[in-house]
Amino acid sequence: MKPAIFMDRDGTLSHEVGYVNHLSRFRLLPWTVDAVRLINRSGWLAVVVTNQAGVARGYFPESLIHEVHASLRESLAAGGARLDGLYFCPHHPTVGEPPYRQDCDCRKPRPGMLRRAQADLGIDLARSWVVGDRMGDLELAWKVGARGAMVKTGYGLGELAYDVPRARRAPDLVAEHLLEAVLRIVEDRGAHLDSAGARP
Repeated sequence: MKPAIFMDRDGTLSHEVGYVNHLSRFRLLPWTVDAVRLINRSGWLAVVVTNQAGVARGYFPESLIHEVHASLRESLAAGGARLDGLYFCPHHPTVGEPPYRQDCDCRKPRPGMLRRAQADLGIDLARSWVVGDRMGDLELAWKVGARGAMVKTGYGLGELAYDVPRARRAPDLVAEHLLEAVLRIVEDRGAHLDSAGARP
Protein backbone atom coordinates (compact mmCIF):
# COMPACT_ATOMS: atom_id res chain seq x y z
CA MET A 1 0.00 0.00 0.00
CA LYS A 2 1.46 3.34 -1.08
CA PRO A 3 0.43 6.87 -0.18
CA ALA A 4 -0.81 9.14 -2.93
CA ILE A 5 -0.95 12.84 -3.59
CA PHE A 6 -4.36 13.45 -5.16
CA MET A 7 -4.48 16.66 -7.17
CA ASP A 8 -7.39 18.74 -8.33
CA ARG A 9 -7.07 19.76 -11.98
CA ASP A 10 -8.42 23.24 -12.77
CA GLY A 11 -6.85 25.87 -10.53
CA THR A 12 -4.27 23.45 -9.13
CA LEU A 13 -2.56 21.73 -12.06
CA SER A 14 -3.83 24.12 -14.72
CA HIS A 15 -5.05 27.69 -15.01
CA GLU A 16 -8.59 28.26 -13.75
CA VAL A 17 -10.51 29.55 -16.78
CA GLY A 18 -14.03 28.45 -15.94
CA TYR A 19 -15.19 25.54 -18.05
CA VAL A 20 -12.51 24.12 -20.35
CA ASN A 21 -14.79 23.77 -23.35
CA HIS A 22 -11.97 23.66 -25.91
CA LEU A 23 -8.50 22.16 -25.79
CA SER A 24 -6.94 25.58 -26.37
CA ARG A 25 -8.29 26.75 -23.00
CA PHE A 26 -6.31 24.13 -21.09
CA ARG A 27 -2.92 25.44 -19.95
CA LEU A 28 -0.73 23.93 -17.28
CA LEU A 29 0.61 26.14 -14.54
CA PRO A 30 4.39 26.65 -14.88
CA TRP A 31 5.38 24.45 -11.91
CA THR A 32 3.06 21.52 -12.60
CA VAL A 33 5.51 19.27 -14.42
CA ASP A 34 8.15 19.79 -11.72
CA ALA A 35 5.61 19.02 -9.00
CA VAL A 36 4.40 15.77 -10.58
CA ARG A 37 7.96 14.68 -11.37
CA LEU A 38 8.87 15.24 -7.71
CA ILE A 39 5.94 13.07 -6.62
CA ASN A 40 7.13 10.33 -8.99
CA ARG A 41 10.70 10.46 -7.73
CA SER A 42 9.62 10.48 -4.10
CA GLY A 43 7.79 7.16 -4.32
CA TRP A 44 4.29 8.60 -3.87
CA LEU A 45 1.50 7.96 -6.36
CA ALA A 46 0.38 10.94 -8.44
CA VAL A 47 -3.37 10.95 -9.07
CA VAL A 48 -5.70 13.57 -10.52
CA VAL A 49 -9.33 13.79 -9.36
CA THR A 50 -11.53 16.36 -11.03
CA ASN A 51 -15.21 17.32 -11.26
CA GLN A 52 -16.24 18.00 -14.86
CA ALA A 53 -19.94 18.79 -14.64
CA GLY A 54 -19.73 20.76 -17.87
CA VAL A 55 -20.58 17.45 -19.53
CA ALA A 56 -23.85 17.16 -17.63
CA ARG A 57 -24.57 20.84 -18.31
CA GLY A 58 -24.11 20.28 -22.04
CA TYR A 59 -21.17 22.68 -22.35
CA PHE A 60 -18.90 20.09 -23.98
CA PRO A 61 -18.89 16.34 -24.74
CA GLU A 62 -17.18 13.77 -22.58
CA SER A 63 -14.78 13.15 -25.46
CA LEU A 64 -13.24 16.59 -24.84
CA ILE A 65 -12.24 15.54 -21.33
CA HIS A 66 -10.34 12.59 -22.78
CA GLU A 67 -8.69 14.90 -25.31
CA VAL A 68 -7.63 17.32 -22.56
CA HIS A 69 -6.30 14.52 -20.39
CA ALA A 70 -4.33 13.04 -23.27
CA SER A 71 -2.74 16.46 -23.73
CA LEU A 72 -2.04 16.64 -20.00
CA ARG A 73 -0.29 13.28 -20.03
CA GLU A 74 1.74 14.25 -23.11
CA SER A 75 2.90 17.50 -21.50
CA LEU A 76 3.91 15.68 -18.33
CA ALA A 77 5.73 12.96 -20.26
CA ALA A 78 7.70 15.58 -22.20
CA GLY A 79 9.03 16.79 -18.85
CA GLY A 80 9.77 13.34 -17.47
CA ALA A 81 6.67 13.14 -15.28
CA ARG A 82 3.67 10.82 -15.22
CA LEU A 83 0.31 10.29 -13.58
CA ASP A 84 -0.45 6.99 -11.90
CA GLY A 85 -4.18 7.60 -12.13
CA LEU A 86 -6.66 10.12 -13.47
CA TYR A 87 -10.33 10.14 -12.46
CA PHE A 88 -13.11 12.53 -13.39
CA CYS A 89 -16.77 12.97 -12.56
CA PRO A 90 -18.96 14.20 -15.44
CA HIS A 91 -22.18 14.16 -13.40
CA HIS A 92 -24.45 16.73 -11.80
CA PRO A 93 -27.27 15.83 -9.39
CA THR A 94 -29.90 18.20 -10.82
CA VAL A 95 -28.81 19.39 -14.28
CA GLY A 96 -28.71 17.69 -17.67
CA GLU A 97 -29.98 14.38 -18.95
CA PRO A 98 -29.26 10.84 -17.77
CA PRO A 99 -26.78 9.26 -17.46
CA TYR A 100 -24.98 12.49 -16.65
CA ARG A 101 -27.72 13.81 -14.38
CA GLN A 102 -27.37 11.61 -11.34
CA ASP A 103 -26.73 11.81 -7.63
CA CYS A 104 -23.43 9.95 -7.92
CA ASP A 105 -20.79 8.96 -5.39
CA CYS A 106 -17.93 10.46 -7.41
CA ARG A 107 -18.71 14.19 -7.46
CA LYS A 108 -16.35 15.86 -5.00
CA PRO A 109 -16.50 16.13 -2.04
CA ARG A 110 -18.03 12.66 -2.13
CA PRO A 111 -15.26 10.07 -1.97
CA GLY A 112 -16.07 7.80 -4.91
CA MET A 113 -13.06 8.76 -7.05
CA LEU A 114 -10.66 8.24 -4.14
CA ARG A 115 -12.22 4.90 -3.28
CA ARG A 116 -11.85 3.76 -6.88
CA ALA A 117 -8.24 4.89 -6.98
CA GLN A 118 -7.63 3.07 -3.71
CA ALA A 119 -8.98 -0.17 -5.19
CA ASP A 120 -7.21 0.26 -8.55
CA LEU A 121 -3.81 1.33 -7.26
CA GLY A 122 -3.52 -0.06 -3.74
CA ILE A 123 -3.45 3.34 -2.04
CA ASP A 124 -3.09 3.89 1.68
CA LEU A 125 -5.58 6.73 2.10
CA ALA A 126 -4.63 7.39 5.72
CA ARG A 127 -1.12 8.40 4.57
CA SER A 128 -2.33 10.32 1.53
CA TRP A 129 -3.02 13.98 0.77
CA VAL A 130 -5.47 15.84 -1.46
CA VAL A 131 -4.20 19.14 -2.89
CA GLY A 132 -6.69 21.62 -4.31
CA ASP A 133 -7.92 25.18 -4.48
CA ARG A 134 -11.39 24.62 -3.01
CA MET A 135 -12.67 23.58 0.41
CA GLY A 136 -14.45 20.71 -1.35
CA ASP A 137 -11.06 19.19 -2.12
CA LEU A 138 -10.11 19.28 1.54
CA GLU A 139 -13.50 17.91 2.62
CA LEU A 140 -12.89 15.06 0.18
CA ALA A 141 -9.61 14.29 1.93
CA TRP A 142 -11.12 14.32 5.40
CA LYS A 143 -13.97 11.99 4.39
CA VAL A 144 -11.44 9.19 3.77
CA GLY A 145 -9.02 9.97 6.59
CA ALA A 146 -6.47 11.71 4.37
CA ARG A 147 -5.10 15.22 4.82
CA GLY A 148 -5.89 18.27 2.76
CA ALA A 149 -3.64 21.00 1.37
CA MET A 150 -5.00 24.29 0.04
CA VAL A 151 -3.11 26.12 -2.70
CA LYS A 152 -3.50 29.83 -3.33
CA THR A 153 -3.85 29.43 -7.10
CA GLY A 154 -7.24 29.15 -8.81
CA TYR A 155 -9.96 29.89 -6.28
CA GLY A 156 -7.59 29.36 -3.36
CA LEU A 157 -7.11 32.96 -2.22
CA GLY A 158 -10.85 33.57 -2.21
CA GLU A 159 -11.52 30.32 -0.36
CA LEU A 160 -8.92 31.25 2.26
CA ALA A 161 -10.43 34.70 2.70
CA TYR A 162 -14.12 33.81 2.80
CA ASP A 163 -14.75 30.08 3.19
CA VAL A 164 -11.91 28.73 5.33
CA PRO A 165 -12.72 31.02 8.29
CA ARG A 166 -16.26 29.54 8.40
CA ALA A 167 -15.17 25.93 7.90
CA ARG A 168 -15.36 23.33 10.65
CA ARG A 169 -11.69 22.51 10.14
CA ALA A 170 -8.70 24.46 8.84
CA PRO A 171 -6.52 23.15 6.01
CA ASP A 172 -3.80 20.78 7.15
CA LEU A 173 -1.42 22.71 4.94
CA VAL A 174 -1.57 25.98 2.99
CA ALA A 175 0.88 26.56 0.12
CA GLU A 176 1.42 29.17 -2.56
CA HIS A 177 1.07 26.58 -5.31
CA LEU A 178 1.22 22.87 -6.10
CA LEU A 179 5.01 22.60 -6.16
CA GLU A 180 5.37 24.12 -2.71
CA ALA A 181 2.68 21.82 -1.36
CA VAL A 182 4.37 18.75 -2.82
CA LEU A 183 7.79 19.81 -1.53
CA ARG A 184 6.46 20.21 2.00
CA ILE A 185 4.55 16.93 1.90
CA VAL A 186 7.26 14.68 0.48
CA GLU A 187 10.03 16.24 2.57
CA ASP A 188 7.83 15.69 5.63
CA ARG A 189 7.72 19.39 6.39
CA GLY A 190 3.94 19.37 6.40
CA ALA A 191 3.25 15.70 7.01
CA HIS A 192 2.46 16.14 10.71
CA LEU A 193 0.68 19.49 10.54
CA ASP A 194 -2.75 19.66 12.07
CA SER A 195 -5.21 22.51 12.01
CA ALA A 196 -3.20 24.35 14.65
CA GLY A 197 -0.11 24.17 12.48
CA ALA A 198 -1.60 25.29 9.18
CA ARG A 199 -0.38 28.65 8.04
CA PRO A 200 -2.33 31.13 5.91
